[in-house]
Amino acid sequence: MAPTNHCSAVGTYREEAVLTRRQVEGMIADGKTIIILDGKVLKVDSWLKYHPGGDKSIMHVVGRDATDEVNALHSSDARQRMAAYQIGRIEGRWQNFLPPVQGGMFRAYSDQVQQLDRSHVLFESDRDTASESASLPDSPIFDPADRSSNLRSRVPKSDWLHQSSSVSSMSSTESLEALEPKNGPRLSLMDARTQREIDLDLDKYPSLDSATQDDIVRRYRQLGQIIHAQNLYQCDYKDYLIELVRYALLFAMCLLCLRFGWYATSGLFLGLFWHQLVFTAHDAGHMGITHDFVYDTVIGVIAADFLGGLSLGWWKRSHNVHHIVTNSPEHDPDIEHVPFFAISHRFFESLRSTFYDRVMIYDCVAKFAIRYQHVLYYPMLTLGRFNLYLLSWEFLLRGRGPRKGPAWWHRWFEVGGNIFFWVWFGYGILYRTIPDARSRFIFVMVSHMVTGPLHVQITLSHFAMSTADLGVHESFPQRMLRTTMDVDCPEWLDFIHGGLQFQAIHHLFPRIPRHNLRKTQKLVQSFCNDVGIPYALYGFVEGNKHVVGRLADVAKQAAILAQCQKTVAGNGI
Repeated sequence: MAPTNHCSAVGTYREEAVLTRRQVEGMIADGKTIIILDGKVLKVDSWLKYHPGGDKSIMHVVGRDATDEVNALHSSDARQRMAAYQIGRIEGRWQNFLPPVQGGMFRAYSDQVQQLDRSHVLFESDRDTASESASLPDSPIFDPADRSSNLRSRVPKSDWLHQSSSVSSMSSTESLEALEPKNGPRLSLMDARTQREIDLDLDKYPSLDSATQDDIVRRYRQLGQIIHAQNLYQCDYKDYLIELVRYALLFAMCLLCLRFGWYATSGLFLGLFWHQLVFTAHDAGHMGITHDFVYDTVIGVIAADFLGGLSLGWWKRSHNVHHIVTNSPEHDPDIEHVPFFAISHRFFESLRSTFYDRVMIYDCVAKFAIRYQHVLYYPMLTLGRFNLYLLSWEFLLRGRGPRKGPAWWHRWFEVGGNIFFWVWFGYGILYRTIPDARSRFIFVMVSHMVTGPLHVQITLSHFAMSTADLGVHESFPQRMLRTTMDVDCPEWLDFIHGGLQFQAIHHLFPRIPRHNLRKTQKLVQSFCNDVGIPYALYGFVEGNKHVVGRLADVAKQAAILAQCQKTVAGNGI
């Protein structure tokens, strides 16, 4: 027992060691994955490949105080397990770095500083040894990483930075003044447009100075405590009983119409069934039903994979990043739809997506499609489900989800679910039940196009909102409210929107059950009034006008750019 007590004492000492910002910067420069949580310094390298929500979301909070992001997206049990990765603590207010994945630059230590740092910081090999002796308790969220390997291959810092060719934020050493217009060389047309959007947001939203942002964070956390006190995180299962009855009726009507040979009508009911299922899969993906990792995962996979033919794991990997870097052209996969749509002129620059690890080339197809995107918007969204099949199978076949740790079984459960889907839908209905190719085509197109309004709902809350990057000093709640709108609708229509009409509230508190979001709305509105952040709320029609207007504006910019390029080429410049 003596070695165990000694290791435990050493681990406690090192966890309580105070680390400076410079020390943390050096560790990140050395390739380590460091985040700040509640004043604690966590080194989560060994957890990256086991994280059920994917590694990308973690990479976007490296070097940042991620307290609010982590608290919003994780249960209290998960947050407690994160203490296993603590290597020290900080004192005072943390000044965020720009994460490496977003182009942040970091200074390495000198040999002497590294030597000094090793005496205060428990690195991975030390942590593995100590953890083996102190054996952490099991958790459905944070099981200890594979202890058999003490080493983790590192991507050279130069290579890591090259993966992000376009920097959307200030570097780690720049100050807020970098956002202010300066007397200097005249900006290009695109850069001037970007600066103007930044200036508009700086004028519209609260100041980015530390006192203002700290007050917003303090009030946001107080709001979270009020929501907990009012039991708004507690799910009323009677609401889901009603949902189950609705799902059963829709699917029964699909089968009944199928029996009578009314294939278009049957497809209509199946599309409505899929439309409604997505809302439950979304709730489960956020652990917003039972708040239990395993139970909600099973519910989500049954809804998304077995009954819908999609991948919950793909959605979680993508959606978690969306919640961290909402509406960022380079980083948010939910707005990266080139060559078909672009909600910002910045996509004209052929940006590199840090999520897809590829350049979104603004080629001839994009130049044509984006000039007419406001006209193609609704027709294209009726075909959106076919793209989701592709993305889901790509995720599953390439094994992009965790292969070990608490989520090791997700991939195989999902593969089985998708095979089950294509057996009952593809073989059982399309092949065995519907007699001819024409009827099959009608059934498939109707059932899939009916889900188009769902894709409108998904894009509605973000496409018309800001895509400007105000830098690393902006607080989590302000960034969520600046990039997200809510949709006003009567309460009796809530079942059609499925909670997606409260996206601003949902982005602040993702784990609140959707049936409680309307009750939370007044609390969020009061918070917005107190801190001076505009709460974007539009009717469904008005919101659609804003989205189409944004698409038309970007389309106009694309046409102007194309004309300028044509003129330049014609003049031989």
